[in-house]
Amino acid sequence: MNDKTVIGEGTLVSHLLELRDRLLRAILAVIVIFVCLAPFANELYVLLADPLMSALPEGNSMISTEPHGPFFVPFKFAFACAFAIAVPYLLYQMWAFVAPGLYTHEKRLVMPILVSSSMLFYLGIVFAYFVVFPIVFSFFANSAPDGVQVMTDINAYFGFVVKLFFAFGLAFEVPIATIILVRLGVTTPESLATKRPYIIIGAFVVGMLMTPPDIFSQTLLAVPVWLLFEVGLYFSKYFVKPDEDEEENKELAASED
Repeated sequence: MNDKTVIGEGTLVSHLLELRDRLLRAILAVIVIFVCLAPFANELYVLLADPLMSALPEGNSMISTEPHGPFFVPFKFAFACAFAIAVPYLLYQMWAFVAPGLYTHEKRLVMPILVSSSMLFYLGIVFAYFVVFPIVFSFFANSAPDGVQVMTDINAYFGFVVKLFFAFGLAFEVPIATIILVRLGVTTPESLATKRPYIIIGAFVVGMLMTPPDIFSQTLLAVPVWLLFEVGLYFSKYFVKPDEDEEENKELAASED
């Protein structure tokens, strides 16, 4: 075994150890936040259920078809909240792992991207809770046939809304994804602009795949995705700096020589 092989194996092992440490820190952060939220699990679920309860007719309520549902479902939502709260720290751990391989000007962009991506993620959740849920639940509640009482199972409701939360949270990352693609040279703003019709169709396809099978939630996801793409397309024009990349590549090659 030559020296290069030993160095390569040592580097691989060190990367794996660092990845393990980053993952453990991320998991520990989620667990710590969950422990803090667990005593308030029932209160958190009441807040989660408020959009549906406000839309239900008088006398209707939520039910649990499982004997353990009233106990476990609030804790499941508390854990989902812990994960959402920890998103900025999780993104930071991802950045810290890949940071050594980034150029200097790329490192300067990371912190603004981390902050903006976290804000957009939370904005997507807020949009779902205050805009999408009232519209969707009011439609469902008012479309029930006469004689039918809308009594949603708490576990089914939890799965429905958490799926929408993360769907909107991830969908609102479109501007960041657009800027990153342009910054990495994968595409250009001009090229993306010519593909706008396909982006709009893709937004509705994403809305169909990431939301429940109703036209309202699909449209309420697709339209913001399209508008956020336009925002990302506009700002991506300020992140095209091929000359800077080429200069750093030359400097790196010269240092290696």
